[in-house]
Amino acid sequence: MAEAEIIVVEDEPGIREMLRDYLCGHGFAVRLAESAAACRRLLAEQGADLILLDINMPGEDGLSLARWLRGQPQGNALGIIMLTAEAAVVDRVVGLEVGADDYVAKPFDLRELRARIRTVLRRVKPAGMPPQQQPQPQPGDTVRFGSRLLHLGSRKLCDAGGLEIPLTAMEFDLLKTFAAHPDRVLSRDQLLDLAHHGQWEPFDRSIDIRIARLRRKIEADPAHPVVLKTVHGAGYLFDSNASG
Repeated sequence: MAEAEIIVVEDEPGIREMLRDYLCGHGFAVRLAESAAACRRLLAEQGADLILLDINMPGEDGLSLARWLRGQPQGNALGIIMLTAEAAVVDRVVGLEVGADDYVAKPFDLRELRARIRTVLRRVKPAGMPPQQQPQPQPGDTVRFGSRLLHLGSRKLCDAGGLEIPLTAMEFDLLKTFAAHPDRVLSRDQLLDLAHHGQWEPFDRSIDIRIARLRRKIEADPAHPVVLKTVHGAGYLFDSNASG
């Protein structure tokens, strides 16, 4: 049985085939797509656990496809890793803004890529459990973020009416980290270590972008946050007493 189902979306045939051969050789089931349209067709036939997505493709680019993927009903349960040009910091920033879990710069080391894939999969598929066996919320297994409620067991964020607010795997990890350290200032480096286990390549805006995304889901007024506060020159603080 394959470790996970991966779709490689890459317009360069040589890179697609190299990735398929390498990842299949390490226990993954891999399907190939040469374009965004081909990826949609593959997903319509059968779901996937993770999309390995080149940003710069002719026609519809990877950023547009990632935005579409996150907008699908099961989009936030899908791992997305972007393949970017080494110097394209703007692409990395925008990729995170549209909801990518991670990025790998070209040219990349295949062993590093495999490690990052497994890191994202651990977040997308916690403990390797299928969805029907994932733990359900239990009393005491929730943390309030303003008017939102985070269920740690099922990895769900809900509003005051009980409606689920979609979270990516990395967004959940950040909230879980804040939940474990309430009313305490955490620096960007600490958040990278605690939430991402030091396996991200930190660049100046990666944490800031994710905090901005979370504020849009948690704060009553994201432009004036009271739950996830900025402590200038120090980092971020989760105010456990804020009403949101």
